[in-house]
Amino acid sequence: MSTTTPTATRPAVTTPGAPATSETSPRRAAQIAGVGYVLLFALGLFANFFVREGLIVTGDAQATAANIVGSEGLFRLGLVSFLAIFVLDVAVAWALYIVFRTTNRDVSLLTAWFRLIYTAFLGVALIFFFQALQLLDRPDFLSVFNNGQLNAQSLVALDTFNSAWLIGLVAFGIHLILLGYLVIRSRHAPKALGYVMVAAGAAYIIDTAAHALLSNYNDYETLLIAVVALPAIIGEGWFGLWLLLRGGRRRVLV
Repeated sequence: MSTTTPTATRPAVTTPGAPATSETSPRRAAQIAGVGYVLLFALGLFANFFVREGLIVTGDAQATAANIVGSEGLFRLGLVSFLAIFVLDVAVAWALYIVFRTTNRDVSLLTAWFRLIYTAFLGVALIFFFQALQLLDRPDFLSVFNNGQLNAQSLVALDTFNSAWLIGLVAFGIHLILLGYLVIRSRHAPKALGYVMVAAGAAYIIDTAAHALLSNYNDYETLLIAVVALPAIIGEGWFGLWLLLRGGRRRVLV
């Protein structure tokens, strides 16, 4: 009769002082990016349309000054919203790189870099938003405004903010085109979503080019805004939902 001695389970060997490492999974990164997209959509809607478009009157410094002086609290909230967007975009760029690095690591890294370039331009643009706010806080501003004189510096600062952000949108457009390519090449994302995002990225680039090439841009502004807004809202909204619900999941092939 023979007996066998059960083999003892050997404990895992760990190196003393070595930190435990655990990479963020694609699914967790997709959830982070999805939450980021939801927040970016809400903040962008408020900061861009309710504050920037609502208070700044293109080419009319007097009306712009009146709007900002009468709604200074709203103007400050818009600035804070843009600052939040600036921070969130960095986190989203990092998370999207993780989600798509298994599809194509090099393209995913390039995609993240173009989003960071756009974010850097937004950060530079916000300097001029701050400058306009500081001009409003000058003790002599209200007396200048009440006397009907033009405070040209504040309008120049706001125009410079718009110009810097507009240039940054070229980088954002390239980011969306590359991101759309990754979605198309991915095995777990709808290809139609990728094509819509490519269209949205191209629209951003076309709009900035139109600003540079057309002396009568205002005549086409409504059309061009629609060209940008339609694929952007559909594509980025759809993409945000996909990230929250399905992004980062691996499709099991039977």
